[in-house]
Amino acid sequence: MSPYSWALRWDILLVIVALAAAYYWTQRRWPSDTTRRAAFDLALILLVVVYVTPLHTIAVHYLLCVHFLQNVVTAEWAPGLVVFAVAPALGREVARFVHPLAALPIWLATYFVWHVPVIYDRALEQHGFLLHLEHFSYFAAGILMWWPVVHGRYSDGIKAAYLFAAFVLASPLGLLLALLPRPVYDFYEQAPQLWGLSDLVDQQIAAITMVVEQAVVFFAVFAFFFMRFLRTEQIAGVFSESSR
Repeated sequence: MSPYSWALRWDILLVIVALAAAYYWTQRRWPSDTTRRAAFDLALILLVVVYVTPLHTIAVHYLLCVHFLQNVVTAEWAPGLVVFAVAPALGREVARFVHPLAALPIWLATYFVWHVPVIYDRALEQHGFLLHLEHFSYFAAGILMWWPVVHGRYSDGIKAAYLFAAFVLASPLGLLLALLPRPVYDFYEQAPQLWGLSDLVDQQIAAITMVVEQAVVFFAVFAFFFMRFLRTEQIAGVFSESSR
C-alpha cells in the first residue's frame, strides 16, 4: 500500500459522523456559544486529518512516530476540545458522575496498557477490531480525563494539581521509550522504512514528540488554572486584611 493512500473507510467515517450528530443533537437542548462550537469543529477536523488522510495509512503501516501523533490527537487533543465544546449546563450535570480519582487512573491505565509491546503489535497486525478498540478507548478515556477539569465543581487549585499529576504520571512512558537502546515494537521493525528513518530513530522521535506534546498541553492548561488560583487567593487575602 502506498504511504500516501487516503484511508476512506466507511467505519471510521461513520464514527466521526455519529460523534457530530450526537453533539449537534445535544445543542438543541443545551446550546453552546460560538467559541465552544468552534472547538468541536476543530476536534472533528483533527480526527479527520489523522484518520481519513494519508496520515492514517502511514500511522498503521509505516511509522511509529505518526501513530503516536494519531494517538495523542485521539487521547488528548480531540477529547479536550469535545469536552470544552459541551455546554456548561450539560457539562456540570454529567460532571457529578465523573470523579477525578477515577477518571485519571482510567486514562493512565489506558495509555500504559495499549503501549505494552505485545498488545500494541497485535492491534496493528490485526488492523481490525482490536485497533478500533484501542482508538475508541483512547478517546473515551480522554473524555473522562478532561471532564473534571472543564466542568467539575472543583477549585482552580485542585484542577491545577490534577493536571500536574496527569503530566508527571504519564510522562515516564515517553521518556522510557526515548532512552531504550533498541526498538520495542516488532510491527514497525518489520514495516517498510519511510523518509529515511531507522526503526530506532522513529521510536525516539515518537517518544520525544509524546513527552514534549504532553509538557506543552498539560503545562499550558495547568498554568491557566494555577494563575487563576493565585489571583483568587490574592483577592481573598485582600478582603481578609480589609475586614480586620
